[in-house]
Amino acid sequence: MIINDSQEINTLRAKLLGSLLLFTQTFYKLRTGREFRISQPPGRESHYISISRFLTDIFDCKFSRGNINIPPRYGKTELVIHFVAWCIARYPDCNFIYTSYSHDLATRSTQTIREIILLPAYKKLFNVCLADDSQAKDRFSTNNGGTVYASGTGGTITGYGAGIKGVKDRFSGAFIIDDSIKPSEAGSDVIRAGINEWFHNTASSRLNNGLQTSMIHIGQRVHEDDLSSRFSESIDWNSLPIPSRDDAGNALDPSMHTIEDLNKMESENPYVFWAQMQQKPQPAGGGLFKKDWFVLTNEDPEIVATFITADTAETDKTYNDATVFSFWGVYKIKQAEVQTGILGLHWIDCVQLWCEPKDLKSEFLAFYSECMRYKEHPSIAGIEKKSTGTTLISILSDFRGLEIMDITRDRMSKTDRFIASQSFVGSKRISLPRDGKHTKMCIEHCSKITANNSHRYDDIADTMADAIKMSDMVYYRKADNNQHAQKIVMYKIQEKMQNISLLKKMRYIH
Repeated sequence: MIINDSQEINTLRAKLLGSLLLFTQTFYKLRTGREFRISQPPGRESHYISISRFLTDIFDCKFSRGNINIPPRYGKTELVIHFVAWCIARYPDCNFIYTSYSHDLATRSTQTIREIILLPAYKKLFNVCLADDSQAKDRFSTNNGGTVYASGTGGTITGYGAGIKGVKDRFSGAFIIDDSIKPSEAGSDVIRAGINEWFHNTASSRLNNGLQTSMIHIGQRVHEDDLSSRFSESIDWNSLPIPSRDDAGNALDPSMHTIEDLNKMESENPYVFWAQMQQKPQPAGGGLFKKDWFVLTNEDPEIVATFITADTAETDKTYNDATVFSFWGVYKIKQAEVQTGILGLHWIDCVQLWCEPKDLKSEFLAFYSECMRYKEHPSIAGIEKKSTGTTLISILSDFRGLEIMDITRDRMSKTDRFIASQSFVGSKRISLPRDGKHTKMCIEHCSKITANNSHRYDDIADTMADAIKMSDMVYYRKADNNQHAQKIVMYKIQEKMQNISLLKKMRYIH
């Protein structure tokens, strides 16, 4: 690239700084001599465009936490490498920490960033130079005070931070995690826990400007409990999942994998396919509850009684188990408008939240207040009798209008309890409102419960198992109360008729 005219330089500089994708295409070719090919999948947007827009939004400070999930070998590292070089062209004082599951892998990326910055065209266009003492591939700095530092996930990071302290009105760097864990090690609970611990204790402490400093995680999903799962579930993170095959059956990049290739991969190794290629890890061992076992309704069935089940947790940390409150209705199932006599459960509402034990009462009362808006008020709340659950039971012991019932999950293991619940769910005796805000969450959660206990969370399913266990008792207690009330009404009617008859005999009534 030979450019001498100042106007031409200014025009090209403006174009390159205005488009991360154009910058990537230009400097990839300058560095390698090859074209940077933009995929053109039928029926969907190129993932290069999607990722470039997502990263640009981070640079523009629209959000500071970004999680990108994409299949391996689809060019994501190349885009992130050029993103760093592009940001330094805009602000040469940016500070970056670039991590990957090995130091060597991270160093390869920072070495490439360094090579881009050293290109004559880069220097001429953006007037950015590396400091004279920046000879290392894994750590270097610009003359403007910007830094790029490479590290392996799980390791210590000393002397370097991401972002610039006190800068609030513009982008100042990022902590980047490019593939946090090696896929072959994702099955190890110890290694996954170590990476998750590293993120919360080490990575999060290397931000020079706190929440203002951007954090970017990019990589394939490898396990239901990988680091990316934390980000996908957090309201503080924006996520961009990019599956290899979309819902309409379009391949992400047919030149990489045709739809036939992808279907074959799914049939041969479904677990790996759904994790690494579809970004939707499925629990190993096979799910106990199939999604199509849950019945979706446009209208609520004829509810006889309602009740609440609760599974409480001991922390507000989102990477631990949650506290879950579920609201249920019991009814007799109708088949083609014919009463079957079989009991069904309608999952009216459910909330999953992370809170401190001191906040359990207020959270429960808030949920109870919502339940009281329903046409049939809850009569019983079943709460598991364990540490925080025992505390909540004690706090609510003098609560009026709602019977608090402690649930002891006897000696059955969780697996045995879920297997015992399988026939109830499998016979389609649980329904949910089609447009319920909790419906998708509950079905997705339950579909991941496994027989070999390889699933990550089971708090929502616990409230379901408890509801199944309580359903008969709640229904027949209400039915007995109704029958008792009917007997009282009939007795009063009979008593009144007897009084009328007596008055007639006494000639007080003609």
